Amino acid sequence: MREGTVLAVCISKGGIPKLPVESARVTVDGIVGDGRDHAKHAKPTRALSIQDDELLAELRAEGYPVDHGSMGENLTVRGLDVQHLTPGTQLALSGGVVLELTEVRKPCFVLDPIDPKLKEVVVERCGFMAKVVVEGELRPGEVLRAVDSGGEGPAAP
Repeated sequence: MREGTVLAVCISKGGIPKLPVESARVTVDGIVGDGRDHAKHAKPTRALSIQDDELLAELRAEGYPVDHGSMGENLTVRGLDVQHLTPGTQLALSGGVVLELTEVRKPCFVLDPIDPKLKEVVVERCGFMAKVVVEGELRPGEVLRAVDSGGEGPAAP
């Protein structure tokens, strides 16, 4: 079982960047107040996006000006290695929310203003989309535990 920490919870009225907030309510439809007007985002299986802070650090080292929410992610986490998890993995947050990874996140076309090459650079390494299994509040500082879908049972906070 892997553990990590939520560094930032980010929302926007639509588009990027998403900006960090102190807390946010999450329902099966996504984070309350987060713009999801585009049809590809308005699905329960794409309720929110999760990305590793370690990736953001790598991208900054490569010269890209990115920070929490820059690439449209809702949760920035450290220590979880999201990219190496699999669909079906549940993430249990210490505040009670439970998420389930659904699909590898694809780079968003709106990354061009950051750098026209960024979309190509982050293919296959820009996090996961997730659905909400248990609703609640999300806050920076929460611990998350990953429980693989391989039969270890449901995640619990």
